[in-house]
Amino acid sequence: MVKEQLLSRIRAEGPIPFDEFMDAALYGPGGFFVGEELRSVKAGDFLTSPEVSPFFGQMIGRFVEQERARWGEPFRVVEVGAGSGSLLRSLGVDIETWAVEVSPGAREALEEILPSGRVIAKLEEALGPGVVIANELLDNLPMAVAVRRGSGWSEQSVGEENGELVMVEHAARPEVASWADAFSGKVGEGGLVEVQLRAGQWLVDALQSLGRGAVVVIDYGGTAEELEHRRVAGTLRTYRSHHLGPDPLLEPGETDITADVNFSALLAMGSQEGAEVELHRQDDFLSEMGLREEVAVLRREELDLARRGDEMARLKVRSRRIEAETLLNPRGLGDFRVLVARLSG
Repeated sequence: MVKEQLLSRIRAEGPIPFDEFMDAALYGPGGFFVGEELRSVKAGDFLTSPEVSPFFGQMIGRFVEQERARWGEPFRVVEVGAGSGSLLRSLGVDIETWAVEVSPGAREALEEILPSGRVIAKLEEALGPGVVIANELLDNLPMAVAVRRGSGWSEQSVGEENGELVMVEHAARPEVASWADAFSGKVGEGGLVEVQLRAGQWLVDALQSLGRGAVVVIDYGGTAEELEHRRVAGTLRTYRSHHLGPDPLLEPGETDITADVNFSALLAMGSQEGAEVELHRQDDFLSEMGLREEVAVLRREELDLARRGDEMARLKVRSRRIEAETLLNPRGLGDFRVLVARLSG
């Protein structure tokens, strides 16, 4: 049991920083993402855009084709945190495709759709030019939690009290305070900031694995300024069975732990690596790839089937249209962010 493992560690070592707790809860022995279960499916704990509609993968496929035309061969697609493989299944492009995944259940599903040897554990095993995709990955990478105190920062760690896990506050590590100074935006006394050092390092590693090509990060979150209104209580939360879950300290290993991605930090890291960086809303990005035109085609087809009285076919088309429109909903998935970072080699 993950909770007992953590309590034993804390009793032996003392409180542990929240990013270490999150790493153990999600990716350590018995962690949320290392079991046999597929998490991003209807019977799992959450759905991402590729599970909502195959149009998502098709639009990403169009982006991939544009990038291949820009860069030429050799060229490949690598999805990191590929889950059930729903995005890769729907890309619709004839291109060398790889998946990076740590979950045994997800790896088994991916090995059914990709050639032998193309499902790997680490991004560096697929070095080469192309497109690296991370869809709802960075929100799950371990992060520290900084607390505004006066003009500086303290930090939250996880300790023990009467046999339960509790938050304890202490002086912030220098790297945590430095990140918070740079990317927190305006934060009032006692405000909480998720310090996403691992996410920034992931982007650096992904760009270095490419040499030339593009990294695409799709996730919920915003710029530092857009997240300022959420700094009173922070954005840290859990999910289980498609619903918000309990406090992350209550059932580690049994729930997803996530927070809004700070895209200001990622933009800065990409620029430092010499990449050309862009930030879009998901609805704008998918529209640029032609999704609104696809929706319009489905509407016309739906009307035509209604006129002909073919109700079963109309309902199928209507379902596809509603799924595609969900990707564009400005109050939902359409408000996700898409970061594109390109390296010219």
